[in-house]
Amino acid sequence: MHVLSVSSLKGGVGKTTVTLGLASAAFARGVRTLVVDLDPQSDVSTGMDIQVAGRLNVADVLANPKEKVVRQAITSSGWAKVHPGTIDVMIGSPSAINFDGPHPSVRDVWKLEEALATIEADYDLVLIDCAPSLNALTRTAWAASDRVIVVTEPGLFSVAAADRALRAIEEIRRGLSPRLQPLGLVVNRVRPQSIEHQFRIKELRDMFGPLVLSPQLPERTSLQQAQGAAKPLHIWPGDSAQELAADFDALLDRVMRTGRIPTPATPGEVRAQQSF
Repeated sequence: MHVLSVSSLKGGVGKTTVTLGLASAAFARGVRTLVVDLDPQSDVSTGMDIQVAGRLNVADVLANPKEKVVRQAITSSGWAKVHPGTIDVMIGSPSAINFDGPHPSVRDVWKLEEALATIEADYDLVLIDCAPSLNALTRTAWAASDRVIVVTEPGLFSVAAADRALRAIEEIRRGLSPRLQPLGLVVNRVRPQSIEHQFRIKELRDMFGPLVLSPQLPERTSLQQAQGAAKPLHIWPGDSAQELAADFDALLDRVMRTGRIPTPATPGEVRAQQSF
């Protein structure tokens, strides 16, 4: 089971949108996937069409990371009504903010790792939608992760936040979790015709070299539309949605190569079977 955190240290760059895009790509590929909604805003849970009634949530898991609690906090995404496959969510909750103090104990930092270890046989890929800060929740996610994707956008303040995030990942790797590595930077909401955006992307490449992942994700309304309808991007109609879906397929390829996740099928084979 490969665990990937999707992080940013600046709000509003589309971190949750990237999590949903990768989840859609993994679902289309037939990868057994769990999405952990660790952001107290709980937008991933909303975007993946889950029913929360009668379920525990991620806050309960952080309070008591035993297998019985973990399984009660996980539910199948409504996406699974579209076609068969394993696409589950560890339900988010605003109460997770109670676990986001600035100085977590070592015991608290390892609770999500402990929880995920109880279900390791059930999934190939875990995506963690992190809180947009470097307090306890993000450190807890990173301690449980093999890799971190840092989401940024081509703007001055986002470039600085990406630098802080990569430095923080190195700090966690050295002090807490030697297996942790950055997968790289995903540049989101790119307008290819913008001179400012091209300048900032060059700046990112000059600063971080191969850590800047390709492709960069263009600004598109289709992803927000799919997200608002609580549907996976890969079934959303229109050329714009399918072009963006192909970009997420390419990013997922990088994730799967890095994590040595077996590939059930190619995206094209799955889409042909689905005949949407």
